[in-house]
Amino acid sequence: MKKNLLISIIALCLGATSCDSYLDINENPNSPSGNNIETDMLMPAIEMNVASSYGNFLRIAGGYHAQQYAHLNGTSNYVDYSQFSMSATRSSGTYTQFTQKVLSNLKTVLNKSSEEEDWGTYLAAATLRAFVYETLVDCYGEVPYLEALDPEILAPKYDDGQVVYEGIIGEIDAALEKVSGSNPVCTNFLYPSATANRWIQFANALKLKILMRMVGVKDVKSAVAALISENNFPTADVSYKGCWKNESGQMSPFYAEEFSTAWGSQQTNIAANMAIIGTMFIKDSEGNLEYQDPRLEAFFEKNSDGAYIGSVSGTNYPSASKLTKWCRPVANFDMPVYLIAVSEIEFFKAEYFARYGSESDAAFHYAAAIETSFAAAAVSGADVYVTRYPYEQDNFRKCIGIAKWVALSGVNPFEAWCEMRRLDYPTFGTKKGSDFYKIGDDDSFNVSIYEPGTLYTPIQVFGQVGDNKILERYPYAESSSARNPNTPAFPGYTSPVFWAK
Repeated sequence: MKKNLLISIIALCLGATSCDSYLDINENPNSPSGNNIETDMLMPAIEMNVASSYGNFLRIAGGYHAQQYAHLNGTSNYVDYSQFSMSATRSSGTYTQFTQKVLSNLKTVLNKSSEEEDWGTYLAAATLRAFVYETLVDCYGEVPYLEALDPEILAPKYDDGQVVYEGIIGEIDAALEKVSGSNPVCTNFLYPSATANRWIQFANALKLKILMRMVGVKDVKSAVAALISENNFPTADVSYKGCWKNESGQMSPFYAEEFSTAWGSQQTNIAANMAIIGTMFIKDSEGNLEYQDPRLEAFFEKNSDGAYIGSVSGTNYPSASKLTKWCRPVANFDMPVYLIAVSEIEFFKAEYFARYGSESDAAFHYAAAIETSFAAAAVSGADVYVTRYPYEQDNFRKCIGIAKWVALSGVNPFEAWCEMRRLDYPTFGTKKGSDFYKIGDDDSFNVSIYEPGTLYTPIQVFGQVGDNKILERYPYAESSSARNPNTPAFPGYTSPVFWAK
């Protein structure tokens, strides 16, 4: 296990940097050959590469694009994200990490576990593979899939996102048919001492998410109904936790990137966005506190004055001298990297019943989603929230969309960005970023006019997105497009991925 941990830590350290050179375990001359490597050695390193990309880069970018994060005074590392931008270069490292260090090595695990009829390990690898491909589609819309990872094909074609989604559902189903809950699973960080039963539950939850992502473009009613009827889902959030240490190279990746001083300097880029603060901390027309979401303290720190104040998207306040006291996200060295939260499962159930079932069932699972979110944050008050923001059958997309956006703000901002693109909520209010703050004026900051539960056009917005629109997709990663002549023409930053059309 110490050897496994060391390999994983090395993979994490490399993955957390901005360097474009990446270690591929199957190709590195100092690593064992594919014939000799064991799944117990390979799986933990794969997982840490998933955690370092999904729990760091995508959490950060997703937070900005979902207007849950904004910038601190004077910093500029991610100001382009806050302006609803993403370049082909910015996501290249994560794309390479997912393809070369995760998917290619998962192929080795799948081949080896299949040869050995180790079906528990096979399911774990198939589930992680599906998770990564789903994430890539959610970012880019189209990615190489059917011809990917074939050494004989140097320029694999890009497949439509729906083809990829349907393909990975088939892979999950095939793996589930082979496995028994009592089957062992190789050494891993997600469920280190569990049999395949926990991975079966994770696979079911992932399948539910993939199917519900497609609900607007494909008839998924019967497939989702079967999953809900079986009801074999995780009872605790699926996350990497308990595997982080307060030591250099062993911290949870978001904390290591943005909060740790272990590398000799401290990043101070990310602040809470005024949109999420203004939705969770509501004042009346006279400036008195009307409602504070109890999860706010679990998700975001108070500023140095003991107040909750959020920053505005689209600027880093380069000329301001007074606007320096924004709240920051709560983060610590052992914070989990969430893959799927139980609250998400309940929100998907609520949406299923809203579309195909009864209003009472939809309301029940909506309330259950809120309750599990509050419980995961270790706070009370879910009943008050549900009373204040009740389920509305005639407007289920809005009430589910905004409630999910809030619930994910301290858990998984990337998924918040995905779901707001699909559900179309939160939507844009009547105010713009320039209504809250004018660049160059220290004293003009005014968030009292913000409409809770809405988005706003950033003070400076990326020109190819424009007013009252969100970033819908990333341009194809340069690490792929620069070498692959089969890369399609980019359809544009506001062209939805297939499930959001």
